[in-house]
Amino acid sequence: MSHADLIEPLGAGEPTAEEFLTHARDEMRERASSRDSEGGERSMGRCIAAFNALYGKAIEERVDAGKPPLSETMGWEFMSVLKKARGASGAYRADDYTDDVAYAALAAECAGNGGDR
Repeated sequence: MSHADLIEPLGAGEPTAEEFLTHARDEMRERASSRDSEGGERSMGRCIAAFNALYGKAIEERVDAGKPPLSETMGWEFMSVLKKARGASGAYRADDYTDDVAYAALAAECAGNGGDR
């Protein structure tokens, strides 16, 4: 079942919670077969380590200044780093790169519009 099948079931109305759970389980199983970890998708630890290495000091400075830890621009950048972490593991998935490009573009737009970097 594709994401489109889940979101727009033919004549079935809105998907149920159980259908979302089934779709999520199926996606996790499919990704497990294409990722480098026996348990499947487990890239979040690498993502957080990379993000903290890149932005840890800026996050500390924001907190010390009384700002929220992440700006909107940093949120988009986090998503880009997540896609990079996923792309670095296992088999090629075009989705990792397509989403990364989209998140980078959104970060650039946000930063250009004063996204409180």
